[in-house]
Amino acid sequence: MKVTYDAEVDIIRILLSDAVIEESDEEKPGIILDYDRDGNIVGFEILDASKRVKNPLAMEYAIIGELTAGV
Repeated sequence: MKVTYDAEVDIIRILLSDAVIEESDEEKPGIILDYDRDGNIVGFEILDASKRVKNPLAMEYAIIGELTAGV
């Protein structure tokens, strides 16, 4: 997973995999979902991020529970 914030255009982008994006849809105003060729969500974008997120420059990452074999 990769998270980027582009302050110049005020967009947060979260990529869930490195699959090729085949289609993007704005499901809700300012939220764009990216899909691979099989229709799986592989990422999403938050437009006007500084208006939607308390602090687009901050990020918290936590792992809850244990990872299982094969993950």
